[in-house]
Amino acid sequence: MTQIISANESHLDELARLFNLYRIFYEQKDDLDRAYHFIKARLINQQSIIFVAEDAPNQLSGFVQLYPSFCSVSTIPILILYDLYVDQNHREEGIGRALMNQASKHAKDNGFKRLELSTAITNVIGQSLYESLNYERDEDFYHYALELED
Repeated sequence: MTQIISANESHLDELARLFNLYRIFYEQKDDLDRAYHFIKARLINQQSIIFVAEDAPNQLSGFVQLYPSFCSVSTIPILILYDLYVDQNHREEGIGRALMNQASKHAKDNGFKRLELSTAITNVIGQSLYESLNYERDEDFYHYALELED
């Protein structure tokens, strides 16, 4: 039976595998080493909150990663739900919904006032999940990014 639990260092190999697949989904190069070091740094430095769907000891089928932040306009603490991924062999089992529900529970239990996320325009399946959980699409703001060169 799958359970949603907080990630720890014992999950690193499996979590890195899933994180690498997540990055590939968003058209990044396959780079397991990079994925491993990035996710390890987030865990060790406690820079994000990661929940995993564990099917058996150290066998993961999905994860969600949250970054604490603030909304200056509303003057509230928020969580940025940046990453959600379910292994394609485990989709349509309710794992994505369970991870999203755990993220909401964690936010409420820890005084965060809002969860925010963005997703690819082409990620229709993800959008359907988010909207079924009462997330509202922002029609008032555009999202911009500036890539900074090394």
